[in-house]
Amino acid sequence: MTAESALETTKGPDGFSEAPFYITARGQSSRARRTLKHGDAFLVLDSYGDIGASAGGQDGLFHCDTRFLSYLEVVIDGLQPLLLGSNVRDDNSLLTVELTNPDIFADGELVLRKDTVHITRNIFVWRGTLYQRLSLKNYGDRPVNFRATIYFGSDFADIFEVRGMRRQQRGVVNRRVAGPDKVVMTYLGLDGQARRSTVMFDPAPTEIGTNSASHQITLQPDEEKAVFLTVGCDQAIDERPSRFLAGFLAVRRELRAPGRAAATVETSNVLFNEILCQSMADMSMLLTDTPEGQYPYAGIPWFSTTFGRDGLITAIMLLWANPRIARGVLRRLARYQAKIEDPASDAQPGKILHEMRGGEMAALGEVPFARYYGSVDSTPLFLVLLGRYVARTNDMETLRELWPAAEAALAWIDQYGDMDGDGFVEYFRATDDGLANQGWKDSDDSIFHADGRLARGPLALCEVQGYVYEAKRRAAHCARLLGEHERARQLDEQATQLAERFEAAFWLPELETYALALDGDKQPCRVRSSNAGHLLFSGIVRPDRGAMVARELLRPRFFSGWGIRTIAKDEARYNPMSYHNGSIWPHDNAMIAMGLAQYGAKDEVERVFRGLADAATYMELRRLPELFCGFQRSKGRGPTLYPVACAPQAWASATPFALLEAALGLEFDPQAREIRMRNPRLPEFLDEVTIRDLRLGDASVDFVVRRHGTDVSVQLLRGGGNVRVSVVFDGKAETA
Repeated sequence: MTAESALETTKGPDGFSEAPFYITARGQSSRARRTLKHGDAFLVLDSYGDIGASAGGQDGLFHCDTRFLSYLEVVIDGLQPLLLGSNVRDDNSLLTVELTNPDIFADGELVLRKDTVHITRNIFVWRGTLYQRLSLKNYGDRPVNFRATIYFGSDFADIFEVRGMRRQQRGVVNRRVAGPDKVVMTYLGLDGQARRSTVMFDPAPTEIGTNSASHQITLQPDEEKAVFLTVGCDQAIDERPSRFLAGFLAVRRELRAPGRAAATVETSNVLFNEILCQSMADMSMLLTDTPEGQYPYAGIPWFSTTFGRDGLITAIMLLWANPRIARGVLRRLARYQAKIEDPASDAQPGKILHEMRGGEMAALGEVPFARYYGSVDSTPLFLVLLGRYVARTNDMETLRELWPAAEAALAWIDQYGDMDGDGFVEYFRATDDGLANQGWKDSDDSIFHADGRLARGPLALCEVQGYVYEAKRRAAHCARLLGEHERARQLDEQATQLAERFEAAFWLPELETYALALDGDKQPCRVRSSNAGHLLFSGIVRPDRGAMVARELLRPRFFSGWGIRTIAKDEARYNPMSYHNGSIWPHDNAMIAMGLAQYGAKDEVERVFRGLADAATYMELRRLPELFCGFQRSKGRGPTLYPVACAPQAWASATPFALLEAALGLEFDPQAREIRMRNPRLPEFLDEVTIRDLRLGDASVDFVVRRHGTDVSVQLLRGGGNVRVSVVFDGKAETA
């Protein structure tokens, strides 16, 4: 079955077919949603702890891109409990929902007064299994008797079905009671694979069926009883899950582990500390153990898997605080680097992965993402991360291990990436089933001309040329470390020539910025876009033009007060509610801020930093989402949310740390054993920033940065090993 026969596409407002991978939004959620994750499993449920019991959500227990549980609801004598409160632990390990009974009548008589029984649902995910403890306590002055029923079910939907795709055919679901405490639901997919959900109860229910289990509960005054539930994804038939407490303690230990390898940050601002703590907790949850090391899965719910671009950018933004993440990302992407040409997956030798999926639709080819390479920027960003990682750590062993992959990536850039030999890297999807746009702004309508016409490919995005420029500069440095001096000279020369060609082809003097892209006819897309900010990040821009770009990005047409929009609000396709044409993406702003810092635009860094920090204070849990709407900031109101944004999202979680790096101007010189802060500046809402256990090689330091107007002072609190901390102001160094 081909993708075209299996999937339905929708028509956009201009009449053209949307990409079939569009994420639908069918209605407002009637209850807030909560998310948990462990390994390759994640859970989306509502504030009651239910799954699929309220409108507007894409709930479920998902494992390897399949929904193993699509319905879960608790009722008391057939009635929905009343919600008291719901929250996720600060470390993302556990959802706790507190409920109570409603008024319950029998034959017109009130038999159980509301608020008598306190009901607590504690839920977590560990090793592909959902765990729930349902605790019931009688706060009344007399015995109570009621029936607690748990309803459950699974549709075994592929993640792309949940996102809104429709399939003409599906496999077969079978449900059976496998014992007094067990129900097994099995799905035989069209790919020939059997997927199984095993539902188990402790104690055994009073009654059990294929979609429900009931416990008759009698509670004396002040008595408490518990019912335990587990739902295992592809669990062996005779396997017994771990006990609830043992599993919960294991989850907490595993979520703490990534933080032990990272520097910690504490500031004088209580709200910003909450933002940092939430970001680090989200990153710990998204980091997933793989055979190659820890990898930050991109986001929940739609992108909880290995994404090349997302992992690379997340690792770059966290490199100063935790370089171990970068090593895991690089090794995993090197393992899956393309070796052959395969148009169906947009693969060519040397190309770095865009996305990989493990669901039924990917296995059948109904979506091309089993291993998909339709990303024009993952390959140069791989080289950028490798170069920055080596500069941060001087890890020569990893460099030697990955150098063949680096050379293959460089060969892809020169041969396949530059498909028409004009010196620029461009993209054009190999088949109609792939992504039409293959930069980070991958919506169908995100690359266009000033009059609103969609640009036709092959397309050369401006920021990709910047990434290629930095990739070659960084690769040249790595080649020198390996003693390959002639190769280094070649790469430096190629980078210099690229910068000259780029300025001539992309600079738009009338707009004082760079073209969004060159189309297939080599005509520039004369559109003001945030993509130009990524050019500052890469260092390809001339200093005088860099200053112009910096000023432009902070003008009202771009800067909303909360952040920099993806395109300026006077452009033809501007829509503050769109995915890529006027919204605000935290990671986009963070990369721009890192670029602004490189060009000395610290006032602009401070404005971006302040806007995003203020926005985060309005967000639930102080969590920056994947994106939010680009409406202008107004007094007394928070930012407008985007309806189907992922939260948490890896590169959004990394954003506060990237903003700190940009503000402090952090640099690392492992060979000189020196940590530098170049022209450090703290925004007005931060009087102090304390960084502990910042590592360089086998040494680590603790220090505090204090703000004095636009100046700072640095105090060394602890030095462990041979390392020096210095501050550089306009070329003059001072040692802390």
